[in-house]
Amino acid sequence: MAKPPATPPTATPTMLRRVNAGKVLGVLTRARVMTGTGLIEATGLTRATVHAVCNDLISMGWVVELDPGRTSVGRPSRRFEYNNRAGYVLGIDIGASKTTVLVSDLRGETVAKAGRPAADVKTPGERTEIVHETVTEALASAGVSNEQVLVAGVGVAAPVDRDGNILVDDEFWRRFDGDLAKRLTELHGWPVLLENDANLAALGEHWRGGARNVDDLVVLLAGERFGSGLMDSGRLLHGSRGGAGEMVFLKLIEGVGDTHGIARIAREKGTAAVAEPSVETSLRKLVDGGEVTAEQVFSAAADGDEVALGILQDIAARTARVIATVGILFNPELVVLGGAVAEAAAALLPDLEKHLAGYTSTPPRVAVSSLGDAIVSVGAVRHALNYVEQHALDLELGCRPS
Repeated sequence: MAKPPATPPTATPTMLRRVNAGKVLGVLTRARVMTGTGLIEATGLTRATVHAVCNDLISMGWVVELDPGRTSVGRPSRRFEYNNRAGYVLGIDIGASKTTVLVSDLRGETVAKAGRPAADVKTPGERTEIVHETVTEALASAGVSNEQVLVAGVGVAAPVDRDGNILVDDEFWRRFDGDLAKRLTELHGWPVLLENDANLAALGEHWRGGARNVDDLVVLLAGERFGSGLMDSGRLLHGSRGGAGEMVFLKLIEGVGDTHGIARIAREKGTAAVAEPSVETSLRKLVDGGEVTAEQVFSAAADGDEVALGILQDIAARTARVIATVGILFNPELVVLGGAVAEAAAALLPDLEKHLAGYTSTPPRVAVSSLGDAIVSVGAVRHALNYVEQHALDLELGCRPS
């Protein structure tokens, strides 16, 4: 015998007030300043309800009421604004060689930034300690206390599942502390949201980069190792264990063979050229006995050095195979090259596009990110803000008015 349908919960006044508060706050987070009339039109609520809800949000600290200004006729309209200093969020990029921390207000504007090298870190615990020290420095620079921080978004170069757990099956991924979120919360008191760095790069590019109106998107972090963040219809793809977008499959692709990124390939090929006495290249003078960098290879190519230009042509051909494969698998509208190498990678675009046309009949559009090496930390801020906007009415504000 079929069970009767469950009776839906009764809408209590408290529940309705919460729903209405969520509507008003949702509008104000996207707007700058709204009048009571504007909020009525945007939410469909009555004037009395809008004003009552705004009074609640003001007392909670989420909204501030502005001076109504002068008006020639009648009572001036009340004017409300989302309190972007009601609290702060952190965007943390824990890279293999550097940790970067952004302190942001609730509009996503950067208040302070700090960074520390981490290339010589040998254990996950040491890496967590560097993150802690960098966070402490950033908060001190911003004049923000731990109590004022609502949440931190954190990017790591490892698969992270939907529940924020790091997959540590691979030797490279084991460089990151599996208890990182728990330990940072114990040290600072705020919740930590772990996410894969390339996924955060996709969030950052979609929010503040050149992909603001693109919902079918791939962002390739292309520095030392290739990693990809995938967005389908504006939604991040994770896969069953957080492995969607991992690029280990490149080892199986003819003409690619590994996950090495643009910066690493440029450095290795440049080093090989400089080491060969018979090769004439201006790279040798740029290096001046030191180690070759990817930046020097791109610089030499920009100055017309034939060897450096040849290296870039090889990199473009290899990268085109990577993009074509990702394009065929996921059919994005746009592929963005991101990370510290992005600005220099613009020089690769003409050759990339020529190669792509030969690999697929539906090549995606390719662009480079304008966010530079901040792309992951910017995405981490967006990840944190999404959490704040979703859970705002349950958060205790450290900046709550007395």
